[in-house]
Amino acid sequence: GLWNRCGKSSVSHPLPLNPQLLQTLKLSCDQNNTDSPLLLSTGFLHRAADLTLVPSAAISKDFETAHVISANRIRLWNKGVDSASFHPRFRSHEMRVRLSDGEPEKPLIIHVGRFGREKNLDFLKTVMDRLPGVRIAFIGDGPYRAELEKMFEGMPAVFTGMMQGGELSQAYASGDVFVMPSESETLGQVVLESMSSGVPVVAVRAGGIPDIIPEDVEGRTSFLFAPGDLDDCVGKIRLLLADDEFRGDMGRTARAAMEKCDWRAASKTIRNEFYSSAIDYWRKKQAEIVQPLQWLAQMFMPAPDRVTGGIKQ
Repeated sequence: GLWNRCGKSSVSHPLPLNPQLLQTLKLSCDQNNTDSPLLLSTGFLHRAADLTLVPSAAISKDFETAHVISANRIRLWNKGVDSASFHPRFRSHEMRVRLSDGEPEKPLIIHVGRFGREKNLDFLKTVMDRLPGVRIAFIGDGPYRAELEKMFEGMPAVFTGMMQGGELSQAYASGDVFVMPSESETLGQVVLESMSSGVPVVAVRAGGIPDIIPEDVEGRTSFLFAPGDLDDCVGKIRLLLADDEFRGDMGRTARAAMEKCDWRAASKTIRNEFYSSAIDYWRKKQAEIVQPLQWLAQMFMPAPDRVTGGIKQ
C-alpha cells in the first residue's frame, strides 16, 4: 500500500505489490515477527495515513495480526470489474481454435495471469495429468514461462503470450473453465474477469479469492478447492466439463453476480464512505492534539485585560 496526502486527511491505497515482497510480508505476519524491517516500514507508512483500504479480508487479518494498523482504521475496498469489456458476447470460435491448437471440440481449460514461480502453476501439470482429452491454454507471460513451457512439453497445452483489449476479452469468453491454483492472490482480478465473461472458475480457497466466491454462493457462481487438494480440484473441473447445462447455468449466475461489481459503484464507496471516514478520523486526531494545548494555554497564559468605555476592567 502507499498513502497519499489529500488535503487534510489521507487514505492508504492498496497498490500492486511485488510478489516476493508480498510473500515476505505474509511470512512475517504468519510468524508474528513484528520486529521485521518490512513490517516496521509497512506499519510506519500505514500509520501515517488516516485510513487503509485493503483488497481482501485476508490482508486485513494479516495486518491486524501483525499490529501493522488498528482494525478500526482498515476498510475493505469493494471488488470491481469492467463488466462491459469482459462479457460472454465475446466468445469466439476463431479464438477457441487458436487456444485449442485447432481442436475446438475438446474441453478447454484456461488460465490468465503472470507466470511466476510463486503462482503455484506446477499444480496445473498434475491437474492435466488427471484429465486426458482436455486441453489447457495459458494466456500471459512472466519469468516462469520458459520453465512452464518445458514442463508442459508434449502435452495438449498452448502458450499465447500477452493479450490485451478485444483479444483478451475473447480469450476469457472462449474457454470452458478457468482454473486458479495460486495461493498468494491478494484479490484475484483474473477470477473476477473470468466470471464476468460467463466462464466458471475452479480456484484455491486461499488469499483474497474467497472474498470473490464466498461460502454462501460457492457451487452456484464458481467452485473453490482446498489448498493442495488435487482430488478436490480435479473432481470439480470434471463436474463442470461433464455437464454443459450445469456449466452454462453456473456461468450465467457468475455473470449476473459480476454485473453488481462494476468499478463505478466501488469508486463511489471510496468517495462517499471511506474518504468521509478518513476525514472523521483526522478531525478526531486534531482534537486530541489541540485540546491539551488549549488547556495549557489557559493555565499559563492569562487572558488579556478587557477594556470597556476606556476603563480597565
